Amino acid sequence: MSANTRITRSARFARLLDRPGFVAGMFLSPAVLYMLLLLGVPFVGAIAFSLTDITIGMLFHTMPSFVGLENFASLLDDPDFRQALRNTFVFAIGSQMVAVILGNILAQILMAEFRFKTLFRILVLLPWATPIALGVLSWKWMYDSIYSIINWNLRFLGLLTDGNWPIWLGNPDLAPLAIILVHAWKSFPFVGVIILAANTSIPRNVIDAAKVDGAGFFRQLFQINLPLVLPIVTVGLVFGTVFAFTDMSVIWLLTRGGPINVTHVLATLAYQNGILAGDIARGSAISVFLVPILGLLVVMALRGIRRQV
Repeated sequence: MSANTRITRSARFARLLDRPGFVAGMFLSPAVLYMLLLLGVPFVGAIAFSLTDITIGMLFHTMPSFVGLENFASLLDDPDFRQALRNTFVFAIGSQMVAVILGNILAQILMAEFRFKTLFRILVLLPWATPIALGVLSWKWMYDSIYSIINWNLRFLGLLTDGNWPIWLGNPDLAPLAIILVHAWKSFPFVGVIILAANTSIPRNVIDAAKVDGAGFFRQLFQINLPLVLPIVTVGLVFGTVFAFTDMSVIWLLTRGGPINVTHVLATLAYQNGILAGDIARGSAISVFLVPILGLLVVMALRGIRRQV
């Protein structure tokens, strides 16, 4: 290879690197490839399986038959599926509402100046940073029917007697509330950090002008802080809601969908049908059922953010 050829190729490569689109694509390509392999391939496979009658017993030796939307139609006639679908919305929306309230309180506390503030920040981030299995097992012990620290503290305060201790995970009326509280506990530090970051981005002169005009704490909160931070908080809520809709670890480790299926969500029901029962087609149909609904919610949220901005 001649020197002129090498110089020409080097010049072409240098001009290629000068293009912002090429450099951006080069840096983004590993992340895109990772997403395609880790998420795209299983997602396409789940859609393909949901349109067939494949089971675990048919893998590698029997060709599945194409059944179209039959699996989805049968789901709509299943009362367990309808209950799991309803529970999914209740748990996801309920936990995010509690997380927003607690996160806003946390953000207001972290904006104040007090001693040991750094240590407090570290402690409040532990629920979000703790491995989910370890945190949920701790909650399972706290909900224990005999050794529950919650019940013992309520008894110490005189709110419970020995004969009426609640069985948090065994009572159909209390188990959904227990699940929502654990979801909210896991999510609220993330929401609080987002609200804190959004509050710190508010121009200081706006806050000072409101104080000069005589605006109190609640007026500043509802008429200045919340409207200005709403676009940023909405993005965080979109991520938190999607994670809450698709999470199964909290419920599976605490109740496995019981008692009498009152805490089953689509993720646990899909695992139960697709993996434990071996009906891969039905489990795949359950797992992808919420995809268009979640996609619509995300699009609506992003369009709302664009209008606010």
